Amino acid sequence: MVFVKWLYQLCFLLFVVLLPFPTKSQSHSNFSLGSYVTASSNDNSSWVSPSGDFAFGFQKIDPDGFLLAIWFNKIPEKTVVWSANRNSLVRVGSKVQLTADGLLVLRDQSDTQVWIANSVGSGVAYAAMLDSGNFVLRSTASINLWESFSQPTDTILPLQTMNKGIELIARYSERNYSNGRFKFSLQNDGNLVLYTTRYPLVDTNFAYWSTQTMGSGFQVIFNQSGYIYLTASNGSILNYVSSNPLSMQDFYQRATVDYDGPFRHYVYPRSASSSSERWPMAWTTLMFMPSNICLRIESQTGSGACGFNSYCTLGNDSKPICQCPPGYVFIDSHDVSKGCKQNFVSQNCDGASQDAEQFEFAEMSNTDWPQSDYEYFQSQNEDWCRQACLSDCFCDVAIFRDGNCWKKKLPLSNGRTDDSVGGKALIKVQKPNSKIDTGSGSKKKDQPTLIITGSVLLGSSILLNALLLIVIFIFLSRAKHQKPKIVHTSQIVPDSSPRSFSYNELEAATSGFKEKLGSGAFGTGYRGVLQNDTKEIVAVKKLEKKVNEGEQEFKTEVNAIGRTNHKNLVKLLGFCNEEQHRLLVYEYMSNGSLADFLLGVSRPNWYKRMQIVYGIARGLLYLHEECSTQIIHCDIKPQNILLDESLTARISDFGLAKLLKADQTRTTTAIRGTKGYVAPEWFRNMPVTVKVDVYSFGILLLELVCCRRNVELDLKEECQTLLVDWAYDCYQAGALNLLVKEDEEALDDMKRVEKFVMVAIWCIQEDPSLRPTMKKVVAMLEGAAPVSIPPDPASILSTI
Repeated sequence: MVFVKWLYQLCFLLFVVLLPFPTKSQSHSNFSLGSYVTASSNDNSSWVSPSGDFAFGFQKIDPDGFLLAIWFNKIPEKTVVWSANRNSLVRVGSKVQLTADGLLVLRDQSDTQVWIANSVGSGVAYAAMLDSGNFVLRSTASINLWESFSQPTDTILPLQTMNKGIELIARYSERNYSNGRFKFSLQNDGNLVLYTTRYPLVDTNFAYWSTQTMGSGFQVIFNQSGYIYLTASNGSILNYVSSNPLSMQDFYQRATVDYDGPFRHYVYPRSASSSSERWPMAWTTLMFMPSNICLRIESQTGSGACGFNSYCTLGNDSKPICQCPPGYVFIDSHDVSKGCKQNFVSQNCDGASQDAEQFEFAEMSNTDWPQSDYEYFQSQNEDWCRQACLSDCFCDVAIFRDGNCWKKKLPLSNGRTDDSVGGKALIKVQKPNSKIDTGSGSKKKDQPTLIITGSVLLGSSILLNALLLIVIFIFLSRAKHQKPKIVHTSQIVPDSSPRSFSYNELEAATSGFKEKLGSGAFGTGYRGVLQNDTKEIVAVKKLEKKVNEGEQEFKTEVNAIGRTNHKNLVKLLGFCNEEQHRLLVYEYMSNGSLADFLLGVSRPNWYKRMQIVYGIARGLLYLHEECSTQIIHCDIKPQNILLDESLTARISDFGLAKLLKADQTRTTTAIRGTKGYVAPEWFRNMPVTVKVDVYSFGILLLELVCCRRNVELDLKEECQTLLVDWAYDCYQAGALNLLVKEDEEALDDMKRVEKFVMVAIWCIQEDPSLRPTMKKVVAMLEGAAPVSIPPDPASILSTI
């Protein structure tokens, strides 16, 4: 019996291995050189395969955005299986063209190149959309010079293979096709792995599934009978990813790493394709892995299967469901991956023992947030664990299990609820109707209660009541006359604009402008603490330069700055516009400036520097193109890039150049900061545009790559004194490794180092018209647009 079973398995394996492999004899339609497709609102903006099963062209994703993609054309859902510009949608009028030179190029509505099919070489004679779902560029001899199958995004199809080094990157959400939080990778060592990414980058973070085939894995094959398997170099099968045989003649098939993390094999019956109505069944899942992603992700960094402060459970369809614990709500109900936030006021550390009386615990069985604890206690009972968390203002959740107690604080990561977890989570929440003082107005509300209570207590005596009324009258009269008089101040727009402060308030908050944070071209910053119940720490900037605007113009400009809202900008909280005093109140950034971080004792790691580069670029893009009023910063330098508690880059002092008027800006620019950051046009009486910020960003980008100042006068090698000169010399000589010498992380990522240096050289071109926009810079940095060879910027330093 054992022999018969073994013989059956052997025959089955031979059957699978001998199944037909991809061929080049598939039917296709040719598209000649010069052919193009334009993004439009109708359904004719595509090239279709001969059978009509697949189409290549533009698919409308949102009211203004188009994706250059390949999709199942006969399915009403038009399921996308490949895309070119997933991180940078284009608009109506954009065009993809097979040029006369044989290049497949995507240009947006302004004729800017967004994407190009790389590694094509010469000799392309035509393009073809194959019935297999593969889009190819071919020579006259029908040799594939480029194919979409070799550049997958998040999906593979039957007849497609994955070689070593190929990755599938999940989309961000169901309708957001940009790079997401998970990926499926056949590594160069032969191991097939599912990873979380270090979002928004696509770098690997935590492996939550793998075949453990290091040293032997060679190729992933999706054959025409529906088997997906990993082979060794000799063709033997090492691991079945999916072993659910279904014929390509009867079913459409795809395998996708989905936005929620699992890798799934889907099928759709071809027999329903003739129906004009919605198909009777959606894509059916034949396989998904891992079986429970909620339990598999336990990374030290990152949010886990769901967002921070949320927890993951497995639904009836084996798909992860993200939910918020009691007392928490989703930050964005349309994007649960952003996590949850408290919907109550946190415990106050200034009076934790008294404030603790206002809190209690909500219980959740079989729930935990691994990797979020900061204290651990053994051999304790549940009451002890509850009290330990309740009396600790840092403790947001306690986990009690088998006599062990873990204290956890926000943000909570890797949350899961499952019977296998055991124990219970004690979530600290505010008691219903608790009387936590959350604002200065509460004291005013309590005053009538005190007065009424006093009246009742004294009600036994008519004389005392009369005396009480006289005292109350005198008290209210004095209070009315003793209110601080605010001169020339007012709210710009109630509830939606920066708050108006009096000069006395800010003087008190800063203890007489005692603790200096730093000085800049526009003024000096001071650390302050708002004198209210929140005790919020702020940065107060005194504008020491004379402000020429009238009162209304000043308010209008402050209002424009205050309406900006981006994670890479420092938020303006308020202002003072009182007589000769002009002050601005900002969020306080606990980790200081990029200048301190970049040039400190220990070198910041390469990954963190990359994040800072992306953050600054996105912040400038928002200021230039995405906020309601275009803002030119005019003073981008390390001192004006601040870092919050998580070391996220936040641009500060934006909009001040406009706030201080053009003539004031010209007066201060020549002496602002380090001259090495100032674009050449400032010295040539040329019009100032957003390109001055692009120039400064290029200098800053080189400093972040090389972890040094733009100008270093005390170096032994004179050729390295000016970073711009040295960087370009190294680029020309093919010796960029010298720029990141002794930086092992950067040396292991030289392709990115080269890309960053090339982008920087484009940014610091002397001619502003040659510099890219920040939109193009972001696209190049993130890989959504290619980086062409930059010209020599040698003459740009003649003004320094």
